[in-house]
Amino acid sequence: MPAKNTKAPAAMASKQGLADENVFLFIPNLIGYSRILLAAGALYYMPYHPKTCMVMYSLSCLLDAVDGQAARYYDQCSKFGAVLDMVTDRCTTACLLCYLAAAYPAYALVFQFLIALDVSSHYMHMYSSLTSGATSHKKISESSNFILRAYYSNNNVLFAFCFANELFFVILYLLSFNFQSSTFGKVVLYSLAALTGPVCAGKQIINCIQFANASKSLAEIDLEERKAAKKN
Repeated sequence: MPAKNTKAPAAMASKQGLADENVFLFIPNLIGYSRILLAAGALYYMPYHPKTCMVMYSLSCLLDAVDGQAARYYDQCSKFGAVLDMVTDRCTTACLLCYLAAAYPAYALVFQFLIALDVSSHYMHMYSSLTSGATSHKKISESSNFILRAYYSNNNVLFAFCFANELFFVILYLLSFNFQSSTFGKVVLYSLAALTGPVCAGKQIINCIQFANASKSLAEIDLEERKAAKKN
């Protein structure tokens, strides 16, 4: 009597389980949706209630570190989640910078440039990563710029730069309301601004490097495709 093949039913059950999964309901993506709701609430309160805005905006940014960990812990990494995460980051920061451009009209051009640099550099980077066949925009090839490799290869470094960058903008937002009501408050806010300001500037330099590196990668892909087309 032939032995029963127990592996085939197990494999079929595993495939069926994967087919029943709903990417939109992955735990990290649910966290991503909560980030969007918090960011929307922060934008609603932004013009007139700085304390509530600050709390909601900060929570939305801090959850950015949680969703990635959840994706790895539950083995629920997804392309949708990666793009959702990046789009949420870019849109949230852009909206805050739009407010700062209105709050500090003398520096409106600077904030507009920061929005353009942030969006364009990350779009170029993600597009070049996907075009080159990378499974994630955070996986940097050895041939890429060493600063980008150091930035994306260490989650602690990545978190520190992003956290300090957002905190600097939040401090500028609070200062636009004359939020500090005491000498101690002034010292705290200006001290934090002095600490996070250089890191924010460094983040913008990284964005410039990211833009240049992505442009170079795309140009190299173009040349390879043109050479392949001529051979055919």
